[in-house]
Amino acid sequence: MKKIISNTIVILVLAVIIGILTGLFIPKAGMKSVLVLKQISGQVIFFLVPMIIIGFVAPSIASLKGNVSRLIVFAFLLAYLSSVGAAFFAMLVGYQVMPLLDIRPVTGSLRELPEVLFNLEIPPMLSVMSALLFSVFIGLGCIWINSKEVTVLLLQFREIVLQLVKRILIPLLPLYVAANFCSLSYEGDISRLGIFLPVILIVIACHYLWLLLLYGLAAVYSGKNSWQVLKFYLPAYLTALGTMSSAATLGVALECAHKSPVLDKKVSDFSIPLFANIHLCGSVLTEVFFVCVVSQLLYGQLPELSTLVLFIFLLGVLAVGAPGVPGGTVLASLGIVISVLGFDDAGTALLIAIFALQDSFGTACNITGDGALTLITDTFMKRHSPFS
Repeated sequence: MKKIISNTIVILVLAVIIGILTGLFIPKAGMKSVLVLKQISGQVIFFLVPMIIIGFVAPSIASLKGNVSRLIVFAFLLAYLSSVGAAFFAMLVGYQVMPLLDIRPVTGSLRELPEVLFNLEIPPMLSVMSALLFSVFIGLGCIWINSKEVTVLLLQFREIVLQLVKRILIPLLPLYVAANFCSLSYEGDISRLGIFLPVILIVIACHYLWLLLLYGLAAVYSGKNSWQVLKFYLPAYLTALGTMSSAATLGVALECAHKSPVLDKKVSDFSIPLFANIHLCGSVLTEVFFVCVVSQLLYGQLPELSTLVLFIFLLGVLAVGAPGVPGGTVLASLGIVISVLGFDDAGTALLIAIFALQDSFGTACNITGDGALTLITDTFMKRHSPFS
């Protein structure tokens, strides 16, 4: 998985570059073929989105049982609140910062795209919201009747979906992204992409501010010095920058947590692996901020406040239930990016691409934030003794 994630990010960056350069010189006839490639790859990707939701959300909920179910529920709620809180923080920053940046849609002197040679429609078996509600109900049903058999099937289905992601979705993503950037470049709508360097720097600064807030809240809740956790996390942060994977960084993160004198090793061994899969505050923060950027750049306005709030609450659910997928947060949320925010192919491709450009920093924020949540979980365990 580590190799797949690293290769995927590199390939996506190359796809952006190739797509832009191709769009500058490709003739009209060649552009028709590119549009067919974009249409077919997009149809397959979005067909897989409901399967990804079911494959990750339902097993995660169904597994919430056993002697430590109370602690697991607390951990899931904690991860969700952290991700949603980070998303609202990004929304506030986005609404404040976007008007100050030189982001304007290109409305004039654009070259018109040729007509697509043909359309291949591959509608998903379920809508995104149907898949999400189905996942929640199936997971809860497994808990209520204590169905080990269905839970095992759901876990096997998650492995099937993960293979579909690795073998179909991931290979198609570079083609889809390259084709969309080729379209943008062909139209002449690519000139303002230089804005992404400053917004990436803004996002990284927001990561650090959110981590400070998390560790501050952990100190208040636990009554302990959270610096005694954070100061050991530099190796994990640097490792995450290199691996771009919380799972690949898990061993280092456990070592960092074990060095902390204020964390119980038993709790760390339980919570660090769990949060590595369900706590994606940095990734969620990044996606919400970039949603504002893409919306302003391509559509000329920020998303409506009510629409973005709904998107954030749904994104928090999808983020908790989407472990193991390279760029999992943005991939799992493609459905609501389209259905809730109304992004078109160009918007989703742009969101995927710029998310990939900073994925290592988002992952580093995720894994470092796990230390703060572990301190909170450790305190909760000592106060409520769910292990006893």
